Amino acid sequence: MTARIALVTGANQGIGLALVEGLAARLGPDDLVLLTGRNEQRVADAAALVAKAPDTRSRVEGRTLDVTDARAVATLAAGLKESHGGVDIVVSNAAARITPDRAQSEQADEFIDVANGGTHAMLRSFGPILGPGGRLTVVASSLGTLGHLNPRLHPLFDGASLEEVEEVVESWRTAIHAGTAEELGWPRWLNVPSKVAQVAAVRAVAAQRGERDAEEGTLVAAVCPGLVDTPASRPWFGDFSQARTPARAAEAIVDLVLSDRVDPATYGELVRFGKVLAWHSGTPPEYQNQLLTK
Repeated sequence: MTARIALVTGANQGIGLALVEGLAARLGPDDLVLLTGRNEQRVADAAALVAKAPDTRSRVEGRTLDVTDARAVATLAAGLKESHGGVDIVVSNAAARITPDRAQSEQADEFIDVANGGTHAMLRSFGPILGPGGRLTVVASSLGTLGHLNPRLHPLFDGASLEEVEEVVESWRTAIHAGTAEELGWPRWLNVPSKVAQVAAVRAVAAQRGERDAEEGTLVAAVCPGLVDTPASRPWFGDFSQARTPARAAEAIVDLVLSDRVDPATYGELVRFGKVLAWHSGTPPEYQNQLLTK
C-alpha cells in the first residue's frame, strides 16, 4: 500500500493536537502525519511529543504554517505535491481565540483571517493536490448551519461559489468595523457567521468537484466535534457536563477521515458524530447576543 500523507492545521494544542495523535495512532509506519501551526517552537515541541507517544505508529513531523498567509499555504501544498505527489488527508482546523470580555469588533480581523481566510486558502491550495480517495475536511461547528442566521442573510450563502463566499465575508467584516453589522442582520457573536461561511465554502468546493470525487471515493466535508472542553470554549458556556475532551472529540473526525468508504450523504455537508446536520436547519438563538452581555 502506498504511504499516506495527512496534514492538520492549528495542531500544536487542543483538538488539533488530538487529531494528530489520533491519526498517528491509526495510520501505518510508512505513513506521515504533518502537524502544523504558526509558532515554530510550539510546533516542534508538539510534534516531538506525539512522535514519542507509545500509541504512535506513523511518522510525525512538524511544519510551521500561518494559514492567514495564502502564499505560504500554496507554497507548502506545492512542496508536498513535488515531494510526495500530493496529500491524502487534510484537516483544516486552525482557529483564533475570541473572548466575551472584549468588543467583538476588536477581535474580528484576526478571527476572520484565521477561521475564514485560512479555510479559503486551504481549500484552494490543498483541494487540487488531494489524491483520489482522499479526505479534505474543515473543522466547523453545529452553529455553521444556515438557519442560525437571520433569514434575510440566507441568499448570500445559499448556493454561493467560493469567490462569492469570500466576498460576503469581506462585506460582513466591513460592516462590523462600520458599526452597521447588526442593522444588516448579522449577529454580534463572530462565531456564528464565521462558521456558516466555513460550511458554505466547503459546500462551494464540493459542488465544483462532486462528480469526480464520487467516482474516486473522495470526501470533501465540514466536521463538527461538538462542545469541546478547552480554554477557548470555557469563557462562553456555563455547562460543560456534556462536553468532550479534545481526545474524545477527535475520535469521530478521525473515524470519518479514515473510513474505507464515503457515505454519499456526507459529501459536501456538515457532519457531527457521523451524522449530517442539514444545511437549512437551526434557528437564530437569542443566547448568541446574550453571551456577550452576561
